[in-house]
Amino acid sequence: MTLLSAINEVCDVVSLDRFSSVYGSNDPNAQTMVALAQEAGDEIARRADWQKTLKSHTAATSPENFPGDFQRLTPGGAVRRSDGTFIRPVTNSGQWAVIVGVPSTTAYFFMKGGQFLFSPTAAAVSAVIDYVSKNWILNGSTERATFSADDDTTLFPERLLVKGILWRWKRQKGLPYEDNLAEFEADLVQEINADRGAA
Repeated sequence: MTLLSAINEVCDVVSLDRFSSVYGSNDPNAQTMVALAQEAGDEIARRADWQKTLKSHTAATSPENFPGDFQRLTPGGAVRRSDGTFIRPVTNSGQWAVIVGVPSTTAYFFMKGGQFLFSPTAAAVSAVIDYVSKNWILNGSTERATFSADDDTTLFPERLLVKGILWRWKRQKGLPYEDNLAEFEADLVQEINADRGAA
């Protein structure tokens, strides 16, 4: 399923004529549908750590810049040394100031200003950072965070995009959308569990 086919599936439900093209179209309905698809996809991508958006980055030094597609760390031990031992996270600047001021053999990391900082700095060498990519759209072999063509696909189950567009369209038009939203939420939970191998 592509951006165009997902939107056309919604059109069938809301009694709009199907589009031959939506991305870059001057048709106000097509523009609205693309905007709603982007909004829906952004939400779906944020609400789970989808398997196809999980990435790893190997650090070389401290500070180490975030990867270009970095959105957030994966939960639970996202940064580790090459030998598999975890590097402990520090979440506030006051604690970080104390840690860097007192030499320690325990490895720590802190995220600040788009960079990973490590203490001791040698802990950065070959440290593996597991993260969730902000890119949830696929066009050919190129991953993106925003739609760029009618034939874009998603890295999460595409039927969620249809359901996400549908309830948003109805809400925007002042139509009852609560049942569609409830169906979207139920399907989202089911697909998240399936993606994690729990279904």
